[in-house]
Amino acid sequence: MPPAPSEVLPPSAVARPVDSSERLALLDALRGFALCGVFISNVMVWFSGRVFLPREQTLAAMNNASLADTVAWQAYVFLVAGKFITLFSFLFGLGFAVQMGRAEARGTSITPLYVRRLGVMLVMGLSHLFLIWYGDILSTYAVLGFGLLLFRGRSERTLLICALLFALGWSVVGVAILKLPQLMADTPEAGAAIVKAANEKSAAIKAQTLAAYIHGSWLDTTQATFHFFFRDYFPLLLTITLSTFGRFLLGLLAGRRRIFHDVPQHLGLFRRILGWGLVAGVIGSGSGLVLQQLMLKQVFTPETLPTWVSFAMAPLRNLGELGFAAVYVSGITLLFQRATWQRALGLLAPVGRMALTNYLSQSIISVLFFYGFGLGFITKLGPAACVAYCLAIFCVQVVWSHLWLSRFRFGPAEWVWRSLTYGKAQPMRRDDAAGQRTTAPA
Repeated sequence: MPPAPSEVLPPSAVARPVDSSERLALLDALRGFALCGVFISNVMVWFSGRVFLPREQTLAAMNNASLADTVAWQAYVFLVAGKFITLFSFLFGLGFAVQMGRAEARGTSITPLYVRRLGVMLVMGLSHLFLIWYGDILSTYAVLGFGLLLFRGRSERTLLICALLFALGWSVVGVAILKLPQLMADTPEAGAAIVKAANEKSAAIKAQTLAAYIHGSWLDTTQATFHFFFRDYFPLLLTITLSTFGRFLLGLLAGRRRIFHDVPQHLGLFRRILGWGLVAGVIGSGSGLVLQQLMLKQVFTPETLPTWVSFAMAPLRNLGELGFAAVYVSGITLLFQRATWQRALGLLAPVGRMALTNYLSQSIISVLFFYGFGLGFITKLGPAACVAYCLAIFCVQVVWSHLWLSRFRFGPAEWVWRSLTYGKAQPMRRDDAAGQRTTAPA
C-alpha cells in the first residue's frame, strides 16, 4: 500500500531523483493549485497585452466593462494577483528544506547537487526568457536559490525575522529605489515632471513592444522582448527580488519544522494561520482595491499620487499577498485531511509533479495563441475570457499530466532537468525504473 500523504519513505543512501512513492501528495497538490493561479496572473496581465496598453485606454475599457469582466477583474485583483506566485515561492523554499533533509539523512552535503540543479535551472530559465516569454520566473528562482545555502544553518528565529524583513520591509526599499529621482527633485513640481517623463518613456517602450507582438514574426518578438526586458522590465524585477527571497525563507522555515510531513500534529497551527491569513489578506488586498477604484475615478493619477501612498501601499500589498497565500496553503492542507477532499484535491497532484513541464507549455501555448505570428488574440480578450481560456488549458493539463505519469516517472522537462543535474539519463518509463531498483546491488 502506498504511504499516507503525511508520510515519506526513508531516502536512499545514494543521491537520486525522488520516486513517486516518496513524494508528499499534499505538496504536489499545492504546487498544482499554485500553477493554475500563476497561469491566470500571467495571462490576465501579460500575455493578453493589457499591461502594454496606454493608461487612458485601460481606464476607458475598465469603466465600460461588462459585468462579467468587472467581476473577473475585481476577483483577480483581490484573490489572485501576487497571491499564487507567493505560494509558488513558498513551495520553492520548502522544496529546498526537503532536499536538505534528504541530504542530511544520507550523511552528505546538499551543496554540490543543489548547485548543479540551480545551474541547469538557470540555463533553462534564460532560454525560456529570451526565446519564449520575458516573464520567466525560473531564472529568478535559480539566482535567488543560491542565497538559501547561506541560511541553511540559521536558527528558526533568524529565518522568521529575515523572512518578514525581506517579504514586507524590502517592498518599501523597492519603492524608494524606483522613486529616487523624484525624491531627489528640488520641488514637488519638478518631481511630478520626472514621474511624467518616466511614464511617457515607459509607455513608448511598451507601445513598440506591443506593436512587435501584434504584427511581428517570432524573431521580431524575440528582439522586442530583449529590448523591453532590459529597458523597462528589469528595473522593476530588481525591486521585488528580495521580497521573493523572503517567501523562500518562509518555505524553508516551514520545511525545517516539518509541519507538512506530520499535518495531524499541527492542525491547530494551520487553523491559526488560516484565520490570521484571512485578516491580513482582506486588509492588504482590500486597501489595494480601494486605491484602484480611486485611480479609475481619476481621483489620483500616477503623477498626482502622493508619495506617502506609494510607500504605505507597498507593504500592504505584500501583506495581502502573504495573507491570502497563507489562507490557500492552510485551507487546502486542512481539507486534505478529509478523505473526500483528499481525492478531489489529489487530482491536482500530477500537475504539481510536472510543474516545470506545465509551466513551460503554458508559455508556449499562450505565445502561439496571443502573439501575431500565432492566432493573434493579444489585446482582444477581456478579463472573463482570459480566465475561461486559462481554466480550459489547465483542465487539459490536468488530464494530460495524469495520462503521462501513468506511464512515465517524470514530465519531459523534469526528465531533462534531472538528467543534466545527475549527469546521466534517468530511467523515464515507470517499468524501467522499477527494473533498475530490482537489479541494483544491495
